[in-house]
Amino acid sequence: GADSGAPAFVLSLFSASGDLVKGASVCSPLALGFNDFNLHVLARSHYLSLSLTILSPLLPLPSRAPSLTFPHSLRSLFVKKVKDTRPVEQKDPGWKLFGKVLPRECSEKHPQKIQKEYETNSSRDGPGHSPPSPRQSVRKNLDFEPLSTTALILEDRPANLPAKPAEEAQKHRQQYEEMVTQAKKRELKEAQKRRKQLEDRCKLEESIGNAAQTWNQEILPNWSAMCTSRRVRELWWQGVPPSVRGKVWSLAVGNELNITHELFNICLARAREKWKSMPTAPPTEPETEGLSLADREASLELIKLDISRTFPHLCIFQQGGPYYDMLHSILGAYTCYRPDVGYVQGMSFIAAVLILNLDTPDAFIAFANLLNKPCQMAFFRVDHSLMLKYFAAFEVFFEENLPKLFAHFKENNLTPDIYLIDWIFTLYSKSLPLDLACRVWDVFCRDGDEFLFRVALGILRLYEDVLTRMDFIHNAQFLTRLPDHISPDQLFSHIHAIHMTSKNRKWGQVLQALQERNSPVLKR
Repeated sequence: GADSGAPAFVLSLFSASGDLVKGASVCSPLALGFNDFNLHVLARSHYLSLSLTILSPLLPLPSRAPSLTFPHSLRSLFVKKVKDTRPVEQKDPGWKLFGKVLPRECSEKHPQKIQKEYETNSSRDGPGHSPPSPRQSVRKNLDFEPLSTTALILEDRPANLPAKPAEEAQKHRQQYEEMVTQAKKRELKEAQKRRKQLEDRCKLEESIGNAAQTWNQEILPNWSAMCTSRRVRELWWQGVPPSVRGKVWSLAVGNELNITHELFNICLARAREKWKSMPTAPPTEPETEGLSLADREASLELIKLDISRTFPHLCIFQQGGPYYDMLHSILGAYTCYRPDVGYVQGMSFIAAVLILNLDTPDAFIAFANLLNKPCQMAFFRVDHSLMLKYFAAFEVFFEENLPKLFAHFKENNLTPDIYLIDWIFTLYSKSLPLDLACRVWDVFCRDGDEFLFRVALGILRLYEDVLTRMDFIHNAQFLTRLPDHISPDQLFSHIHAIHMTSKNRKWGQVLQALQERNSPVLKR
């Protein structure tokens, strides 16, 4: 009934402990005899909280009950406790902001496809076409999910949100068109840059291939007759092709020492015997200066220590690398071949460059003959008086070619030995990029020691503007660690501009004049 006995009837179904009384099987409010009015009265009674807390898990509401009308508080409470088991339709319009929604089964559009559709619609709508009304601009198909914010600009708002105003939509279209235009310009610029790089690379490879063919077919078979010709010297200055570089170096350096492959094997066997007899303790850096000729073979233990420092970025000369044993063999064999010189730091870089271009025995022959040159022998034997003469001769041409920078160095007491020793000891293989160092070696094998000092003046001329603005410390740091990227063409253009004449005297004449008198002392 509709009287106050309804709440008592509901509570009578439960015991004091809250359990359902036996024999009472109730499935819904309608089964209990409640109608729309009874529930309305029940919601107003003071038993609301107790009755609904007990009934809600046991008496679920039907999924569809249009005849029932609940107050707002009662509906909220029932919705919170009861889960709707109705499957979610995947094509319901609008955005699901709460709850889990199954992914829509739709094909994603590519941004380029969206742009194409937009351009098609823009071309179809003439300039006199009026913008659609907000009602018409509401997007009916919500299956599209934009892949980027750029694509989102072209999309209308969802159906449950107000449509874009015409001005805002036009503004978004203009912004999108500007972004597309800028992106196309960037892509075009990058494509042109890549195309130019590819063309330059193809031209370089073609020129190297043509030069290699010229060297192989014309120059190398007639070496003695053509090596001094003007055409060959010009090709030499442009750089020897890597495929024939080893042969050209071997022929240019020569073999005045008459070293054979058998001699190399003998020296290598002796070095291996010495290594076996050495203690297994980690090598130190002993002082080799002042030792007897035989004792200088003790510098063999320094070789293993220095090999790991040789071109570490290449990772081919470190232990376990493909060229580790070859480099170890050449340096050890030379130490036994010239015990009066022994192993000196810097030799490993020279041997490594030769290994990259020659077989091991031929690399050893070229290595021994290169170090036998007067300048290299003076440096590697640490002949101080002769080294000072080379520095003095360098300063003569330094002042002749770069007087402003020469005065700046003198003012800051920056002497040539600070930067030249490292350059000469490694023949620029440590100071310059490897490909550029090999090109320096090309001309060095042709012109001899003079070219090493000419390259030094070319480097100073290349960075003259930078060096004149630095003090002593920054100049020393810059010259002992040159930039990683140096243009070969720019450097060789500056080297070509250096004149190795001073008062009508060439490099050899100036050096000889200094050797005939007392060696000058470099003032720090």
